[in-house]
Amino acid sequence: MIITASLFSSCSKAQSTVKQEKDVLNKNSILIVYLTRTKNTKTVAQIIHKQTGGKLIELELQNPYPANYKAIVDQVAKENETDFLPALNTKIDSIEKYDTVFIGFPTWGMQLPPPMKSFLSQYNLKGKTIIPFNTNAGYGIGSSFDKIKELCTECKILEGYSIKGGKERDGILFVMEGEKKIEAEKEIQTWLKKIGILKN
Repeated sequence: MIITASLFSSCSKAQSTVKQEKDVLNKNSILIVYLTRTKNTKTVAQIIHKQTGGKLIELELQNPYPANYKAIVDQVAKENETDFLPALNTKIDSIEKYDTVFIGFPTWGMQLPPPMKSFLSQYNLKGKTIIPFNTNAGYGIGSSFDKIKELCTECKILEGYSIKGGKERDGILFVMEGEKKIEAEKEIQTWLKKIGILKN
């Protein structure tokens, strides 16, 4: 009887492991790329990573933006006007092995940040599933999600996620902690299930 119980226990554990692996799409084919300034988008990216697995990569620039808020606003405005694409320091090897790519960023000037435009222009994402996520100062996503559709015409783009983060203009920086982080974790899990990345 003890041996039988042990065998049933082993089978049960094996079935449980298989179920856990099937609860998420193939985690080895998931890439999470994000741009962050006040670390709110980074935290959202980490929450997604915790729930889906995959590869987590932060976009970094060869020439980082200035720390001063007004200076970066002015610089980004000029980059948007001229369609300038800043050079990335981040290199992603074998991007072809990823089927699903999460793209995370803050809203800058109600647009998709120039570094994210650089990423989408630099890498071939044809045929991949693209999933945007965003933090903003309360003004929403602006034209950012539409820009992703424009730049990724040969991709399958799923419904994105957006949450209010900091408000750097007013000196409110990192807010994704405590109750706010718990709220984000619940919302993100619901969103991932809705778009079919996590099973219900």
